[in-house]
Amino acid sequence: MTADHRELAEAFLAMLNRHDPDAVDHFVAVGYINHNRIVADGREANRAFWAAFFAAFPDLTATMDDLVMAGDRVVGRFTYRGTHRGPLFGIPPTGKPVEMRSIDIWRVAGGEFAEHWDELNLLEVFQQLGVIPALGPGGQDQRS
Repeated sequence: MTADHRELAEAFLAMLNRHDPDAVDHFVAVGYINHNRIVADGREANRAFWAAFFAAFPDLTATMDDLVMAGDRVVGRFTYRGTHRGPLFGIPPTGKPVEMRSIDIWRVAGGEFAEHWDELNLLEVFQQLGVIPALGPGGQDQRS
């Protein structure tokens, strides 16, 4: 574990809370490998994703709930909160508040995040936006 690894996670969090997609230059490698169906590989794809995400949630705030570091790996658990004010994955703005959680795993190389895996609670995001019904215990629609 190195302080540099913590600084990378803190730079990611600062980028989120400042809504500054250009800040990826400070912690994402040019050849970034993103194991994510939504965001392509590379720094530029990462920058474009965050620019669109900030447009969808212009009041976005994020917290880092956990941070674990081991060797060349950094694992963070994050919570995002914002209001859906712009298009998101083709969904027009709803004006609804959203809370999204993620677990991100990065591989560090050369002092930058070089590779990334994540798990996002997009099902709950789509439920909060009203795109799909919210399910309760046992798979029952809570709106019934």
